[in-house]
Amino acid sequence: MKLSRLLSAAALGLVLATPAFADDITFAVAGPMTGQLATIGDQFKQGAQAAADAINAAGGVGGRQIKLAIEDDQCDPKQAVSIANRIIANGVMFVDGHACSGSSIPASAVYAEAGAMMMSPASSNPVLTDDAASKGWSTIMRLYTRDDAQGAFIGPWIAEKYKGKNVVILHDKSAYGQGVADAVKATMNKGGLTEILYEGINAGEKDYAALVTKLKDLKADVVYFGGYHPEAGLILRQSAEQNLKFQMIMPDSIASPEFWQVAGPAGEGTMFVFPSDPQSKPEAKEAIEKIKAGGFVPEGFTLFSYAVIQAFAQGIERAGSDDPAKVAEALKNGEPITTVIGEVTFDEKGDLKNASYDINQWHDGKYAPIQQ
Repeated sequence: MKLSRLLSAAALGLVLATPAFADDITFAVAGPMTGQLATIGDQFKQGAQAAADAINAAGGVGGRQIKLAIEDDQCDPKQAVSIANRIIANGVMFVDGHACSGSSIPASAVYAEAGAMMMSPASSNPVLTDDAASKGWSTIMRLYTRDDAQGAFIGPWIAEKYKGKNVVILHDKSAYGQGVADAVKATMNKGGLTEILYEGINAGEKDYAALVTKLKDLKADVVYFGGYHPEAGLILRQSAEQNLKFQMIMPDSIASPEFWQVAGPAGEGTMFVFPSDPQSKPEAKEAIEKIKAGGFVPEGFTLFSYAVIQAFAQGIERAGSDDPAKVAEALKNGEPITTVIGEVTFDEKGDLKNASYDINQWHDGKYAPIQQ
């Protein structure tokens, strides 16, 4: 009887010492959950959670349930490195993030050193994967498009459509904003159109009156702005107050209702480039219905974050392992994976192959693709 009690106690001790979710697999979701760009963080979180719920309901990843660890970097490079170190310290080896290129690039070094996989659903600066490839960091990837590809798409279009017009190129001095502005400038110039002003602004300012006066003096017809919606909205609103009207063209960062909340009617007609509408894909129909049923509209980067979780799950199953290096190798083997944004294939750098784009336009608080 005494031996039986001892064995039972030992068995109980083993049970209590075992982690409660030993068979689960955790993916981190890293982005700006608070701050000026919290809308993007919410898109990341909503998309990732919807994907995890769907995969878990279908049996999980090789029978393991997905858990998410949400981390807030506020799109700040130092904060991004800090949470990257925390993610690794917590033993998490797969990261859906980060959002801003200025955060993703420094954080990627932390993940690469630890052998973890980072796949960004939003960062577009080419340096992210170019630098990783040059250093042999095979686990740094992105399920999104690159600035140079976006520039190659919109730059020639601007050169042709606005030939002979006064075009200004602005950027917010960030890795993302300046990177995409540089890409557009290069291809626009190659298309035969030279800007009358190329200038950086200070993000976070509230008064752009001096800039608006400069645009007015230059008789700007078109302003391409590499930056985010808070500054874009303020520039447009303050321009309208000075009776200055021009065509603003942006990259993908203003695919958010918050742009209209800042700009108001001054945002009417603003154009922006975005990967071909993921919400129109038949593969996204069921996911969109479930996300909307929860009271969230899956705009912007929502479905790209969803697709990252799908990529992790399919990569792990394809590799037969949760070793990030093996998963990366399996995802880059040339075979497409099935996601809510359609079938996607990665190249040897970890970038998407064959990305396509729409030019969208804001009208009365909503946006939609235009005929080119």
